[in-house]
Amino acid sequence: MKYYVTYNNSNPVSGFDSLFNDLWADWGTNRSKIPPVDIYETEKAYVIEAELAGYKQEEVSVNIEKHVLKISSDKQSLKSADEKQKNLVRERYFKKFERSFSLPEDIDEGNIEGEFADGVLTITLPKKKEALPKTIEVKIK
Repeated sequence: MKYYVTYNNSNPVSGFDSLFNDLWADWGTNRSKIPPVDIYETEKAYVIEAELAGYKQEEVSVNIEKHVLKISSDKQSLKSADEKQKNLVRERYFKKFERSFSLPEDIDEGNIEGEFADGVLTITLPKKKEALPKTIEVKIK
C-alpha cells in the first residue's frame, strides 16, 4: 500500500516558519503536524491505525475519492476561555491536517469499516475475494 502526505497550509509563509522553527527545534517536545499511523496487512484486510489523541470522532473526516483514502481534520488549537489567564506551559495544540493513502486494486471499497476508540482511529480495508479460476470445457470437433 502506497501513501502520500498532503498539508493544508493556508499561510503563504508557513514554509519559512517551518524552516525557522526547525532551526530552534521544539526543546524536546513532539510537535508533529500530522498524526502518526501504523499500517499492517492481514490475510483478509489492510488496517490503518491513526493516533488522534484529543480529537473527537465528529472532528475527524474519513472519505474515499478515486481510490484515495483521506483522513483529515480542521480542528484548531485550544483557546483560553479566560483572557486573564496566563499560560505558563502550552504543549497541547491542534492543527489542520490531511493524510492521503493510495488504495491498492484488491481493496473492497464498499465494505471499508472504521472505529474510533481511546484516541485511535482504526480503518479496516477488506481485500476483495479473488475469483476462483473457472474450468471451461472446449468441445473439439
